[in-house]
Amino acid sequence: MRFVTLILVLAALSAIAFSSQVMARSAPLVDPDPIDVPAGLTDKQIAKEIKRALLQRGWEVTGDKSGEIEGTLHLRTHMAKIRIGYDSKQVSITYLDSNDLEYAEKRGKRVIHPNYLGWIGFIATDIKANLGVTALDNESEG
Repeated sequence: MRFVTLILVLAALSAIAFSSQVMARSAPLVDPDPIDVPAGLTDKQIAKEIKRALLQRGWEVTGDKSGEIEGTLHLRTHMAKIRIGYDSKQVSITYLDSNDLEYAEKRGKRVIHPNYLGWIGFIATDIKANLGVTALDNESEG
């Protein structure tokens, strides 16, 4: 009887440890806040700086039409796909699809591997910086 109890306790502890590891591997999927576009930039300049940010981080530009760019990242076994919408006022990044990033909807909320959030954070930061540099270049030329 003691042996059976010990086995059950070990099994329960293993299940708890495993579930906490799985939980740590997912984070709430929240699209980043929109990025303000500095005044005076053209749509062509905005699109160029979005593409620059994607390419510099190893993403592919997999879709490009007026006001919308799609980017795809292939990293080892992972794939992430995003849509970046833009106009003269703001740029917004939206999750589209992924593979091997543990995307799920749990209790009505989207979750994904935390690395995705880091990758998107880098893209958002790079876009904001690129737009700022272009705006400064425009000022110095004007």
